[in-house]
Amino acid sequence: MTAASALMESSGEGNTRRRCSKNPFYSIKFFLFCHGLLQLAQLLVSGYLKSSISTIEKRYGLSSQTSGMLTSFNEVGNTVLIVFVSFFGSRVHRPRFIGIGALIASLAGFLMASAHLITSPYEYDHSLANHQDNNTDICQLSPLIAQFSTMPSKGNDHEHKSILALMFIGQLLLGIGGVPIQPFGISYIDDYASERNSPLYIGMLFAITTTGPALAFMMGSAMLRFYVDIDKVSHDRIDITTSDPRWVGAWWLGFLVSASFLAVTCIPYFFFPREMPKEGSELRTSENKTKKGLIKEGKTKADSLKDLTLLEFIKSFPKILLRTLRSPIFLLVVLAEVNLSAMVAGLATFMAKFLERQFTVTASFANLLIGGVNIPVAVLGIVTGGAIMKRLHMSLKRSALMSTVSLFICVLLATPLLFIGCSTQKVAGVNTEYLNGYLDNKTPECISNCSCRTEAFNPVCGSDGVEYRSPCHAGCRNVTLETMGKTKEPKVLTYTDCSCISTDPSKAIATPSQCGSSCSHLLLPFMVLSALAGFVASFSHTPSFMMILRSVPREDKSLALGIQFMMLRVLAWMPGPVLFGSAIDTACISWETKFSKRASCRYYDNDLFRQRYLGLQLLFECGAFFCFLMVFIILSKLKKERVGKKNPEICKVTEQLVLDKSSNSSVC
Repeated sequence: MTAASALMESSGEGNTRRRCSKNPFYSIKFFLFCHGLLQLAQLLVSGYLKSSISTIEKRYGLSSQTSGMLTSFNEVGNTVLIVFVSFFGSRVHRPRFIGIGALIASLAGFLMASAHLITSPYEYDHSLANHQDNNTDICQLSPLIAQFSTMPSKGNDHEHKSILALMFIGQLLLGIGGVPIQPFGISYIDDYASERNSPLYIGMLFAITTTGPALAFMMGSAMLRFYVDIDKVSHDRIDITTSDPRWVGAWWLGFLVSASFLAVTCIPYFFFPREMPKEGSELRTSENKTKKGLIKEGKTKADSLKDLTLLEFIKSFPKILLRTLRSPIFLLVVLAEVNLSAMVAGLATFMAKFLERQFTVTASFANLLIGGVNIPVAVLGIVTGGAIMKRLHMSLKRSALMSTVSLFICVLLATPLLFIGCSTQKVAGVNTEYLNGYLDNKTPECISNCSCRTEAFNPVCGSDGVEYRSPCHAGCRNVTLETMGKTKEPKVLTYTDCSCISTDPSKAIATPSQCGSSCSHLLLPFMVLSALAGFVASFSHTPSFMMILRSVPREDKSLALGIQFMMLRVLAWMPGPVLFGSAIDTACISWETKFSKRASCRYYDNDLFRQRYLGLQLLFECGAFFCFLMVFIILSKLKKERVGKKNPEICKVTEQLVLDKSSNSSVC
């Protein structure tokens, strides 16, 4: 009887081993594959907004300050909850929490896209009314003028506020949903991957993390080529192109694609176990032995914080925070990263808009440049910096030196960018006076009888090289048309008899487009210099991360990283886009008005835009440089104090005073 029982038990163990070995949800490699896809999808949702922010500004009449607040609002929910991840990390069903967080983030993406679905169709100024011969945007009195001059209704204002509130809620949910994804995923892999494979797996996840934003900008480049109301208006009725300043791309389409991808990739997480066998180890012979082995393995990696209750954790957090911030190396390195993160926040949010305005490129092409050039080069810089550090076996001091030198070179490369750009084109009534003079009421004499709408925006470029806000503002009285498409839609070729341009009929001509900049040839050197500056600055990423790990006691490392990310969010990622957006708004010289309020900017002083936007980035780069320089000076003084001192105890005491009792430093 005993032998039979033993045989049955042995058979049961074999069956359990075979079931688990064949079940992909008990494989850490399959979890790694799923988590890579999930992180990629989550980064597509969170990064896509930055690629389409200038388009959303134009569509809903947002200032850069408001759009900056929108992009940074996802950090609010993330910041509030991220600290507690350190406490709950190993106490909950991590795969299930990751899946729930991904569902919330996916819902946030659908909420962002739904703003388009509840919005009235996009309307822009047409040169033709109802696609017939009655012209509304040329210089003539018409009953249609009064129709187009009426103020928006209160209902439209209410719709605008509802859409803006919906977007802010979506960003808040996106931040909340993203909290458990990376921390829980990394800790789960580290717990159940073999000691040999764990760094490789985590490195692969970080590689995906760095490529995600690039793919988000590339997707933005593709989606913004489609017209915003592609689902509401037939293609034949769209009479503007992507190069037209009135063009608004299908910004919402990317949210639908990325949110759907995220919803699909989160499904497997509801089937992964709370605990799985350690990679490379034999499956335990019984369920109890398996549980005991997992608990024992977890305790070997756990720090003292995991034995605390939630109340004890909250009470001990301020003490650990102050103890961590007492380390001058940790504090200075984090401040350097705050400066760099604020710079990156400004680049990621408004760089596409900057390229659009400075070099007169489309939003799609600007996103293509950022996703295909700037971000990949920065990722290459991070990899190169890590390889150099590993090759040279850098100590704490050499890491500080490498970071200092890389930021110094970055500042040298970024300074010339302040002078590479285009001045604003001449715009009549904005930065250029009308040639025919003005009447007493500041109305140009050449359009005094035209009844032009104040808010008209259908730019034309006159033969005199001056841009006018509409054909009416150029005094144009006639238009030359060409029929196109299957429906024979009329297309404007030229405007003629434009009294504000010239008194000579042969020269009084305007074309339906912006005059644009005359220095588009400077785009190539600008992109080369900016990419090189980003490449060199990225060298400091890995050394700064290692300096943080080496400058705190071993038992505080986990929470120190949480404090680091919290400070980056509070001091950089949250205020950064708002600060850059406010600086950009100060360079605006002509605002659009919606619902009797200031909306988006139509014309910037490009020189001021460039100086303030890039100058603010340069300021943050200088701040990071001086922080790293201070770290290097402190470590250099520490080394000089040790010269001639043969007593290792003195060296140890001095090092503890500077590094706040760090037990993992290689300064000596």
